Amino acid sequence: MLRAYNLLLYFLIYNKDKAFGAAGETIVIEELLEGEEVSCLCFTDGRTVAPMPPAQDHKRLLEGDRGPNTGGMGAYCPAPQVSKDLLLKIKNAILQRTVDGMQQEGTPYTGVLYAGVMLTRDGPKVLEFNCRFGDPECQVILPLLKSDLYEVIQSTLDGLLCAAPPLWLENRAAITVVMASQGYPGDYAKGVEVAGIAEAQALGLEVFQAGTALKDGKVVTSGGRVLTVTAIRDTLVAALEGAKQGLAAIKFEGAVYRKDIGSRAIAFLQQPR
Repeated sequence: MLRAYNLLLYFLIYNKDKAFGAAGETIVIEELLEGEEVSCLCFTDGRTVAPMPPAQDHKRLLEGDRGPNTGGMGAYCPAPQVSKDLLLKIKNAILQRTVDGMQQEGTPYTGVLYAGVMLTRDGPKVLEFNCRFGDPECQVILPLLKSDLYEVIQSTLDGLLCAAPPLWLENRAAITVVMASQGYPGDYAKGVEVAGIAEAQALGLEVFQAGTALKDGKVVTSGGRVLTVTAIRDTLVAALEGAKQGLAAIKFEGAVYRKDIGSRAIAFLQQPR
């Protein structure tokens, strides 16, 4: 109770100048969920649920999960904290029940369903739902898709997921790291030249551009999260090392990125069983 009071007091002080605009006029007090947050996405045709491998992103700007929250500074997949049994539980108790409930209410949902799930001591609990791919989770989930994405989407639209569920690569892991502009998630400069993308791609890495633009034939920054470097390897450790090689190859002034994406998963895997 004291912790909730302190958080409320902090919010009132921070919002005294209406920093949150109209959104700050209403305060919602919810149960505090403690644990690790994972992203559990699925394809659904309105009846069948086909889970994707679980992923986890890193929201904080700086290594060691320090600094301000961002839209995501990197992600990895699969998340070993979610065992096959736990993923089945999440599928049946959360994803399938949600899809079934929407069907029963006369508002069937077809597409990608994203559940942000907290792994608490009392089991998995939902933090949020989204009707889209996650970012940057998408950059580590889809590279592990063995099936043709177009065919999966078509099966989803045609209601055929039960007969043709997507297949995923086994014994492969992916890590993506965001390179952001200096100052993000606050104010940042634009038009800074970006070099080394081709060199990173030559290392067998995927480079997904987001906040970039072309100016005089050169790639320059145009957003806060500029690009992500994705490595797909046999293990998370190898994927992290591969991503670091890409980060070293790509350069722009003031670039901010983390070198510890996936560290929680690697630590989890190194724990004695």
